[in-house]
Amino acid sequence: MKAESAIDWDEMFEYLPGTVVELNNEPGVLYPIDWYEATMVPPIWLVNHPRPHYPHQLRIVSRREARVCELKSQKTFVDKPIF
Repeated sequence: MKAESAIDWDEMFEYLPGTVVELNNEPGVLYPIDWYEATMVPPIWLVNHPRPHYPHQLRIVSRREARVCELKSQKTFVDKPIF
């Protein structure tokens, strides 16, 4: 039997640390996301806010660019046949 991951990877990358959100029940008050913890329910922690939140409780105001490296294809050149 194959165990499936319960982690919602799309959601995790949508709510990256530093993304600015607004709580639906506090319009106009902005919070940056502190961290997303996939093993917690609810998973999203905000800076200077005591409780975590679910995605449906938040509205994304400004996204932060993800810190990722650019992958470049590496070409392999073979001078001689390998057999």
